[in-house]
Amino acid sequence: MPYSSIRHRIKGAAFLIVTYFVIQSIIVVAHEHAHSGAAWLLGYTSTPFTVMWGNPITIMGWDEGVPYDDLFHSRGCAAEAIIGGVPLLMHVILVAVSLLYLWRRAAPMRASVFFIWYLVAVMNLAELVAYIFMRPFIPNGDTGRFNEGFDISPWPLFFVGSAFILASMWILARRIAPQIDLKTDGSLLEHKAITWSAGFVMFLWSSGLRMIWLYPDPQWKTGLIGIVGLAVWILLDRQRDTRNSLNIV
Repeated sequence: MPYSSIRHRIKGAAFLIVTYFVIQSIIVVAHEHAHSGAAWLLGYTSTPFTVMWGNPITIMGWDEGVPYDDLFHSRGCAAEAIIGGVPLLMHVILVAVSLLYLWRRAAPMRASVFFIWYLVAVMNLAELVAYIFMRPFIPNGDTGRFNEGFDISPWPLFFVGSAFILASMWILARRIAPQIDLKTDGSLLEHKAITWSAGFVMFLWSSGLRMIWLYPDPQWKTGLIGIVGLAVWILLDRQRDTRNSLNIV
C-alpha cells in the first residue's frame, strides 16, 4: 500500500475519532440542558443551569439536577412527563433529520460532511437504544418520568419507540451504510471498521456496558441486549457484503 494512502487513512481515522467525541459531548450537554431548560420554562426551577457536569468522554457523572421527587409527589403531572421526556423527543428529531438528509443528499456530499451526519444519526440512535430498549420499565430516569407524568403503562412508549428505532436502523444499515463504500474508495476494511464501531456505540458503549456496570441486579441483565444487538448488526452487515460480492441486488 502506498505511503500516501496509509497517511490518508490515518488522517481519516483521526478525523472520525475526534469528531465522534466532539459530537458526543455536544449531545450529552444538549440532553441534560433539555431537561433543565424545560423545568425552568415550566416554572419548576429558578434557573436553566442546574446541570451537574460529568465526564464528556466516558459519559459518566452527568445529571440534569432537576429534583423530581421534591417537585412531583404523585403520578399524573404532565410537567414531569415533559421535563423527563423532552430529550427523547430531541433525539428522535435529530435521528429523523440526519437520516432524511443523508438519504437524500449522501451521494454528492463531501466525505467529511457525510461522516459528521452519519455520527449524529448513530449517537442519537444510541441514546434511544439506551432508554427505549434497555430502560423502558425502570421507574426513574427519562422513560420512568415520562410514564409517571402521563400516568401510563411503559408499554406504549416501548412499542412506539422500538418501532422507530428499528425503522431508523434499517434505513441506516440498508440505505445509508452503502454510501460508506463510496466515501472510502470501496475499502472493505474501512467499511467494517466504521459500521462495526457504529454498532458498538449504539448497543454497548452508550447503553449495554453502562447497564452492566452501573445498575443493580436484576436490571444489569438488560445490558446483555446490547451484545445481541451488536451481533445482529454485524451479521446484517456481513450479509450485505456477501450479497454485494455475489452481485445480488
